[in-house]
Amino acid sequence: MFDLVMFDLDGTLVDTATDIANTANDVLESIGYAPLPHAQLRNWIGHGSRELMVHAYSHASGASLDAVRRCAGGDSLMEVFSRFHAQRCGQHSRVFPQVRETLQILLDLGIGLAVLTNKETRFARLVLERHQLQDFFDPVIAGDTLTARKPDPLPVMHCLREHGVEPRRALLVGDSTIDIITGRNSGVRCWVVPYGYNGGVPIRDCAPDRLIDDLSSVARAAQGCDAGSTDSPIQHEETASWP
Repeated sequence: MFDLVMFDLDGTLVDTATDIANTANDVLESIGYAPLPHAQLRNWIGHGSRELMVHAYSHASGASLDAVRRCAGGDSLMEVFSRFHAQRCGQHSRVFPQVRETLQILLDLGIGLAVLTNKETRFARLVLERHQLQDFFDPVIAGDTLTARKPDPLPVMHCLREHGVEPRRALLVGDSTIDIITGRNSGVRCWVVPYGYNGGVPIRDCAPDRLIDDLSSVARAAQGCDAGSTDSPIQHEETASWP
């Protein structure tokens, strides 16, 4: 069914929200601001740590998002983030159920596996290594690997070229609207899990190709035994618009 399966990392393979939120609050507290609720910070995960901190700093300081993005101190703030996250990364994260088993089944079937994340390379690899997942994936495409990141189609197209796979024989598995748009932009199917990070918006409302309960559905599909699944295929129209 598939020759290549590409996976998002945060919220799809590994629950990293606590570590990311703790890091964001470390940064805020280090510059004199009160910590923000984890639930609020969780809603800003998905576009990379810089964009997360743009939202967090904007909310804490009262400055507009545009003003924060133009701020000359952004690089210094991200250096602080990187220092704290090197300690936090992998500290409280956990692999979601059925992930390791599914990856092993797909690997045994000879299916190519890749990670597409907007997380920086340093931390993407650290999360994978700390959970012994790194050997499943080639390549790992992070937010700073190429000249563009999700939802731009470049990361997907890069993986397709690396594996010599046509879009119709590939699948992207994620947890957010970013992943869904990436799939549309690159011409590959996108299946999503309901337990990840999507800015507080139910992922079903974002018109994925398929909503799956967990990654075991990918393994069943690859094994040709997907009949009778309780997962929900989503019908979407050509005129669908994206948030």
